[in-house]
Amino acid sequence: MCGFVGFADHIHNKRDVLTNMMNAIIHRGPDSAGTYIDDQVALGFRRLSIIDLGGGDQPLYNEDNSIVLVFNGEIYNYQELRPDLIEQGHRFRTESDSEVLIHLYEQYGTDMLNKLRGMFAFVLWDQNKELLFMAHDYFGIKPLYYAQMGNSFLFASEIKAFLHHPNFKKELNLPILEQYLSFQYSPCEETFFKNVYKLPPAHYLTCYKGKIEVKRYWEPKFQGDNSKNLDQWVEEITKVMKDSIAHHKIADVEVGSFLSSGVDSSYVACLAKVDKTFTVGFGEDERYNEIGWAKEFSQYINVQNINHIITPDEYWDNLGKIQYHMDEPLADPAAVALYFVSREAAKHVKVALSGEGADEFFGGYNIYREPLEHRGFDIIPLPIRRALGWAADRLPHVRGLNFIIRHSKPLQERYIGNAFIFDEVEKKKLLKRRVATFGTQDITRPFFDKVQDKDPVTQMQYLDIHLWMAYDILLKADKMSMANSLEVRVPFLDRKVLELAQTIPQRYRVQGTTTKLAMRKAAEQVIPQKTADKKKLGFPVPIRVWLKQDKYYNLVKGYFTSATASEFFNSEYLVQLLDQHRAGSFDNSRKIWTVFMFLKWYEEFFIKR
Repeated sequence: MCGFVGFADHIHNKRDVLTNMMNAIIHRGPDSAGTYIDDQVALGFRRLSIIDLGGGDQPLYNEDNSIVLVFNGEIYNYQELRPDLIEQGHRFRTESDSEVLIHLYEQYGTDMLNKLRGMFAFVLWDQNKELLFMAHDYFGIKPLYYAQMGNSFLFASEIKAFLHHPNFKKELNLPILEQYLSFQYSPCEETFFKNVYKLPPAHYLTCYKGKIEVKRYWEPKFQGDNSKNLDQWVEEITKVMKDSIAHHKIADVEVGSFLSSGVDSSYVACLAKVDKTFTVGFGEDERYNEIGWAKEFSQYINVQNINHIITPDEYWDNLGKIQYHMDEPLADPAAVALYFVSREAAKHVKVALSGEGADEFFGGYNIYREPLEHRGFDIIPLPIRRALGWAADRLPHVRGLNFIIRHSKPLQERYIGNAFIFDEVEKKKLLKRRVATFGTQDITRPFFDKVQDKDPVTQMQYLDIHLWMAYDILLKADKMSMANSLEVRVPFLDRKVLELAQTIPQRYRVQGTTTKLAMRKAAEQVIPQKTADKKKLGFPVPIRVWLKQDKYYNLVKGYFTSATASEFFNSEYLVQLLDQHRAGSFDNSRKIWTVFMFLKWYEEFFIKR
């Protein structure tokens, strides 16, 4: 796992600028550094050595040095691709997985991308064609940003590297704030920095003489196969997961595994046969502490569990650092837990496996049950449901009314992902001024349109794969692990795993109150049933409890009543949310946290720096 930076322009002090940009991401690659500079481009690389420890330094070159590569990730099928390339006349200088990318490009051009199995973000400079070619993996496991600043084209694994380029203009992209307040993350290609973009998953970019083109090269296609029964699906899942984990364990260093109390990480840790698992928790309350479960399961599979209890002060004291490493504000409290479990793991290993992706691929979120459980209400004609929802929204909030309000709208209007923090009415009360020209449905509609003929569970999964998973789940997994110089690998997020998962009928994904039905049955073959059936927690954090305590209430209130907050928000409304929460009138913890994390992020990037 590594990080890279670069730019295409004609500034005079390229080497100094490149060095400063590389130093900004040194946490991604503390083991070594490398550079390439010519009249047109500058490429910088920071390495965390995992494969070919002695010979895998970058940048890497083809046989005549006309093509240069910087690469972040792992190509898990490189050992299978390499013999064919050698047979076609390509000569390798290293034993690293990275070098196959250069020769695949020489042989197949952009068609090379569909041959890869792995997680990747890379940039190739083709000197003969004067072409920059960069690509992002199928699911967005590794980050890749780019920016056009006047005559400078910048790219990097992390946005913070751009701050060190003399032509970078740091401006807040205010319209994204409105979307963040609903999604709890930045949900589109634009970022919180004006003119800085994410290259979306499964896309590549070419830059030729200043002209930028972005194209999609692959997309998932859900199509249920009704020819197999549940036992056959279980057998297929077992086979593909064993294969994926075998590929994800390829390394020249020790590999460990994150472990919570749930089925996903337990299944991975068991199949991987690692020597060490890593867990964090909060206090003694089992609702927020999975260490006991993890220790018991680790004993069951006969491995060592290394764990850490995060204190409230430890959690809160690191929030600024964590938002800095995220690059963009993220209001997912689990990001902080990921930071600490990565910190513990990095003391012992360089690589850790994790269970991200199982819920999106196999239908694991509890919210996926909703459209199946309430079909009786949903058959009421939509105009009548809308009228009921309008009336319910104007009544005092009591149990059950939210259900009527939500189901007064079709799925495509009410579902934007696992998080829906502020609705349009609340944002009107919250924001000092509204500048966005697009709303939440403008972001989600293109994905719903592509699967409009599918069942509602598939529609929700498809949306989550493209937004929630890419821009929340995977982004925090990468940024929090790399902040600690740790490589995290995600065996569920394998192309071959998805090729199977997207053919599993909906009834074997979500059935009754059971989510991930077929995957849980596969896991039951090797782990205890109580672990396979356990309700998902997902790094639970006691934010709602802490916000009622004077110390943290006052800390957050200080931010909410600050001059910075009043620049963007109506502070009276913020304090109202905070007071309602402390009094127990409403659980406003997620709303409070979403605004607070934006203010912490803004402090890091626009006040401190």
